[in-house]
Amino acid sequence: MPEASPPEGSVPESSHPSRRMFGRIAYGAIALAAIGTATTYSVKAASAKGDLASNLTLIAPAGAGGGWDGFARETQQAMRVDRLANNAQVVNIPGAGGTIGLGKFSTMQGQADTILATGTAMTGGIALNKSPVGFDNTTLLARVAEDYDVLIAAADAPYDTIDDVISAWKKKPKDFVWTGGSAGSVDHLTIAQLALLGKIPAADITYIPKSGGGEAIQTLLSGTTDFASCGFNEVSDQIDAGRVKAIGVASPERVKGFEDVPTMSEQGYEVTLTNWRGWLGAPDITDDESSQLLEVLQKTRGSAAWKDALDRNQWTDVWLTGDEFAEFIKEDTSRVEKLLKELGL
Repeated sequence: MPEASPPEGSVPESSHPSRRMFGRIAYGAIALAAIGTATTYSVKAASAKGDLASNLTLIAPAGAGGGWDGFARETQQAMRVDRLANNAQVVNIPGAGGTIGLGKFSTMQGQADTILATGTAMTGGIALNKSPVGFDNTTLLARVAEDYDVLIAAADAPYDTIDDVISAWKKKPKDFVWTGGSAGSVDHLTIAQLALLGKIPAADITYIPKSGGGEAIQTLLSGTTDFASCGFNEVSDQIDAGRVKAIGVASPERVKGFEDVPTMSEQGYEVTLTNWRGWLGAPDITDDESSQLLEVLQKTRGSAAWKDALDRNQWTDVWLTGDEFAEFIKEDTSRVEKLLKELGL
């Protein structure tokens, strides 16, 4: 998941690329690269009707090491350990908040042995990049898990609460540099929601996307960013080691094992976004094929290996399928589009 300022107030506004300009430049470059990807990338043809678990391709629409990649590989591992799929392979198709992978996936009509990881970042990517394809160009399978973002700063930063952050941020909003995942990701949107609750114009946010929590932490430690919003599981070890300071977590309750980190809600800031993750099937697969895929995913969900993955990654089980999943997608899209509009994106 995420894409940071020199010490507070020391960098002139002109040195921070605007989020809007950055998004356009970055997406343009990715889109050009995707043209080559689309012409050279190929996935095995759909297997004959039968046991789809015999050969299953899991597409992570992001680079190695990111949130989707981790989710896909944990799923792959659980399938292998519990022998739910004989040959589960992970393929990475990164770019543009998951929409490069989504665009490729939308051309795989009837390819039932391939599934695509999805989630909040893809909802944002579709809206932000005005993607010509969306969830309607796939087969909805299941929402599986979710995690929560945590606001972090360097260990020696002079901020201990959300109020401390908001107070300093209000004084020089454009001089505070934030980092996190891709533009439109839950990291970006969490910061936007926090700004709105703190009555800071969302358009004044200086946000530099990074590829993951590791990169975000490096920018904090080097002083090139002031704050980061990242998935808790991405940075929990660094919080535990004392390299960074956790100021608040965007969860309804305190995170197990980190009970000393208060929630944002406890501190008076009802940040409600969650980073959900799930799976999509290819367009035009049959009802029987969709049922087979759901059966494999549900068995994976119930496996000991997957339950261990939930615990290790601080993920929450939020299984949802069918019409309820479709309704959730609509609500998530509406919520994300509203935030992006308030950001001026």
